[in-house]
Amino acid sequence: MEGPGRVPSARRYPTPGFAGYNVTWSPFYPDRFAVASSANYGLVGNGRLHVFGSTPLPLKIFDTQDGIFDVAWSELHENQAVTACGDGSIKLWDVTLDDHPIRNWHEHSREVFSVDWNNIQKELFASASWDGSVKIWTPERPASIQTIMAHRACVYRCAWSPHAPSVLATASADGTASIFDLRTGPRPISTMSAGGEVLAVDWNKYRPMTLATGGTDRAVKIWEAQASGPGGLVPEKCVCFGHQYAIRGVAWSPHQSNVVASASYDMTARIWNIDDAAVSAQVPMVNVPRQVYTGHREFVVSVAWSLFEPGMVATSSWDMETHLWPGIIPNTA
Repeated sequence: MEGPGRVPSARRYPTPGFAGYNVTWSPFYPDRFAVASSANYGLVGNGRLHVFGSTPLPLKIFDTQDGIFDVAWSELHENQAVTACGDGSIKLWDVTLDDHPIRNWHEHSREVFSVDWNNIQKELFASASWDGSVKIWTPERPASIQTIMAHRACVYRCAWSPHAPSVLATASADGTASIFDLRTGPRPISTMSAGGEVLAVDWNKYRPMTLATGGTDRAVKIWEAQASGPGGLVPEKCVCFGHQYAIRGVAWSPHQSNVVASASYDMTARIWNIDDAAVSAQVPMVNVPRQVYTGHREFVVSVAWSLFEPGMVATSSWDMETHLWPGIIPNTA
């Protein structure tokens, strides 16, 4: 196993002129992934969706008039993906077609920063916006089917539970991550107060109601929603601390229940094993990551694990490159 700072060389996929904002692997093809990107670091200008295969030459490129901040593959159609745009729009693309989206929705009043496709109820996807709302969509309808005013500030991420089709987590600038059950109304069923803006959230793939968050407090925090106390507040279960700046992405391994990856403004990505936690006061801490990836030259803003190749990690950065590199191999942690 590689130690901190000793990750082998990466495969590099350039996105020239466009800073990466998110990377996601196809649920259908082992070597296919998509990169959401924006010109001028997303401050102003166009966006571009890159679809890559086994080589650094894109299989497909789609351009938009505003920045693209996120992308999610359809769980129903192997060639379709939905993007979140800075002008408040959401677009559905088919990689077998050219130039134009096959669907275009525009209900959010501010930047759409996150989209996530439901991998159980596969006809649904969700979007999260700086307008404070989360909307639920189906590609067959011209308008959203449900809206939740999830937070009093920007919603940076939304993520469907991989265990319950109606359960959704959100991460917000108001300092909280929340869990909603769409069957029970607009109020969260659990809330996690993280002590800073929460920029990222992801569900553990093996442990229902276990989540990881990352944000401006520079810590990856692990939560068990079953442990919610009065008022639905959830106490921290474990904290992984070592990043020097805010954390922009977290992702649980799809192959190991105890391994989580993080991406940060400190230009590194790190892999943590939460079983390394040592009891410190009331909250266990992990201070030494299993791996540190230092190959990027700018903010690392997204991290994703391959669904088909155990241990393979993709990271996307403002250095206008997406890197693929080998992370922790299952059953060796």
